[in-house]
Amino acid sequence: MSNVTETDIVAAVEKAYSDKAKFRSSEANATEAAQSVGYTQQELETVPATANLGVGCGSPVAAANIKEGEIVVDLGSGGGIDVLLAAAKVGPRGQAIGLDMSGEMIALSRRNAKEKGLKAPSVAFVQVSLAEPLPIASNTVDCVLSNCVVNLLPEGGKQALFNQVYRILKPGGRVVLDDILAKRPLSDEIRNDLTSYINCIAGSIQIEEYKALLQTAGFSDVHFLETKNDLTKVCSGMNSSCCSTSKSTLTFDVNEWVASYQITALKSRDTLESTDSPPTSALLRWWDAYPKVKSSPALISSEELAALMLETRPSGPQHDLAVIDVRRDDHAGGHVRGSDNWPAQTFHDDLPAFLEKYRHTSHVIFYCGSSSGRGPRCAGWYQDYLDETGTTTSTAYVLRGGVKAWLAKYGNDDRLVDKD
Repeated sequence: MSNVTETDIVAAVEKAYSDKAKFRSSEANATEAAQSVGYTQQELETVPATANLGVGCGSPVAAANIKEGEIVVDLGSGGGIDVLLAAAKVGPRGQAIGLDMSGEMIALSRRNAKEKGLKAPSVAFVQVSLAEPLPIASNTVDCVLSNCVVNLLPEGGKQALFNQVYRILKPGGRVVLDDILAKRPLSDEIRNDLTSYINCIAGSIQIEEYKALLQTAGFSDVHFLETKNDLTKVCSGMNSSCCSTSKSTLTFDVNEWVASYQITALKSRDTLESTDSPPTSALLRWWDAYPKVKSSPALISSEELAALMLETRPSGPQHDLAVIDVRRDDHAGGHVRGSDNWPAQTFHDDLPAFLEKYRHTSHVIFYCGSSSGRGPRCAGWYQDYLDETGTTTSTAYVLRGGVKAWLAKYGNDDRLVDKD
């Protein structure tokens, strides 16, 4: 029986894989490891080198029969290699989403997508614990991939994940999971070693247990194909800086205890499907595809903004002010006079152009309907970008109460309100 707690496992895995994102193997070693588990040289040449970390135990995209226009989710997306390969197959009408617990991995994969010219929502990477509810709408996904990740979850987390995967798949949807399974019950020495956990060994379970988890979640047509990959390098590539009480290297023959498999399963087509129109994105929250806001821009009241707008100077009207409306489809009904429209859904991608336009504007004031979501988020992204670029000539603010409060107070004042 393992003495390692689930908290220990989660912390060790997050630390190890965050370190891997920052201190990756040499390109040559990563390429060798990837090719040893099924990636072709042609595939590797189509993605940025940093997308391949050499830590997979298979090549799920090659077997997934991904079609143009499909929605694909990758569990534990790492540097983004499988998401980028899937994105090339689904094309602009489809969507490829990577989920990973490590903020460092998400940052790396987003940089890799940017290098390829790919943007959300078509290609999105979201930070989330795979043991928690997935931020994906139900019955929206055609195919779920994973590459040597399920074994990293604690025992209870595996079942919770498969339940979530079943929920998000469309009726008839499929999973293609490359994973490491135990050939026989693992020894206590292996189970209690965190280095073995982060190297995808100690969390491995046997075929019948794995199959039972999938069937309990609702899956049918569950099949296991042993891929017979040599796991010596695959299961020794993670450093153990997170595991000070564990051995720094493995002291047993990995291939005697575990083996690589490709697991496929289906969600029944008979499952009740929603009659609602399919969403344009499988993401529950579009902003999950972008960095979390770090700053907290100050609020400015309607009265303060009105005073700034009506202020005059000897040289003429006050121009050191910009008001930004981040609404898109709900823009009707009126807005702050003279405000510029930059929809929130594309704002983060437009930050360089936005900064170029407003870098010398001291007060940049954002609003949406009630300034409780999109307005503060865009203001925060702008302030974060100002801080990152060392720009001190502009500051982000949020209009308190948004356009609703503004129209309630000044709706009949043509100096302050434009009607659509």
